[in-house]
Amino acid sequence: MRYHVGGELVPADEASVSVSDRGFRYGDAGFETLRAYGGTVFRWDDHAERLARTLDALGFDDRPDARDLRERVRETLAANDLEDAYVRVSVTRGAQSGKLSPGPADPTVVVVTKPLPRGGTVGEDVWDAPATARVVETRRVPSEALPSHAKTHNYLNGVLARLELDGEDEALLRDTAGNLAEGATSNVFWVRDGVLHTPALDDVLPGITRRVVRELAADLDVPLETGTYDLDALRGADEAFLTNTTWEVRPVRRVGDTAIGGGPVTDRLADAFDERVEAAHY
Repeated sequence: MRYHVGGELVPADEASVSVSDRGFRYGDAGFETLRAYGGTVFRWDDHAERLARTLDALGFDDRPDARDLRERVRETLAANDLEDAYVRVSVTRGAQSGKLSPGPADPTVVVVTKPLPRGGTVGEDVWDAPATARVVETRRVPSEALPSHAKTHNYLNGVLARLELDGEDEALLRDTAGNLAEGATSNVFWVRDGVLHTPALDDVLPGITRRVVRELAADLDVPLETGTYDLDALRGADEAFLTNTTWEVRPVRRVGDTAIGGGPVTDRLADAFDERVEAAHY
C-alpha cells in the first residue's frame, strides 16, 4: 500500500509525520472518513464541506482547497489500484514549536486507503451481523466545550467510551443531561410505530450517512422526527440501526440486555441506500 503524506505518495511502512506535528501533539487537526465506490468517493462535496467547517472551527488560516484534496484522494486510490475502498483524509496544522498557542497553519495532509468490498445492490456489507451496543457512562463532550460539528483528531471521548464495552460493537453516549446523543463512531436511529427517530444535532456529529438516510426517508414517505430523547425511547423501539460511512446502514440486534433488531423500515432504507450507491457509482 502507498499513502499520500505531505504531497508525496510513499510506501505505507515509510509513511510518517514529524513528532512536532500539532496533529500528533495536540490532536490539532481535522479529518474525514470517506468511502469510494467504483473508483469515486461517495458524497464528496458533503465531506469536503464538513471538513472545511471543522478547519474553520479550529481556526486554520490556511488549508488545501477541496479540489486539491480530491486530487490527492484520486492519486492515492490509483496508486493502490483501488476502486472500492475506505479513505481517510487528515489535515493537521503542521509541525510547529511545542507551545500550546498555535502559529499560522502550515498544513500536513495525509490520505490513507484500504480495500473494502464492493457496495451497491450486488455488493456485500463490511459487517458480519447486526450490531450489539451498550449505553456507556462516558458522556458526549458538549458543544459548548468542543463544537459538535468539528471532526477532529482528538477522539479521546470515543476511545474512553469504547473502553467500557464488553465485546459489543458500539458504545452509545449520552449528553451531559443524560439524553441519548450518538455512537462513538456512528449516528443512531430507531423506529417506533412506523415513525423514524434520531437525536437532533445539538450535541451530535452531523454524519453524512445520517444526512443520506434522512433524504431517503423523505423519498420513501417514512415519517421522521428529531428531538431530545431519553434511553427509554430507544429501549422501547420496534427497530434500530446505526449509520456511518463504512457500516452504511447497520441494524442493531440489542442494546445492553434489550433485544431490538432491524425490521421493514430499516430494510427499506438499507435497500434504498444500496440503490443510490449503485446508480451513482457503478
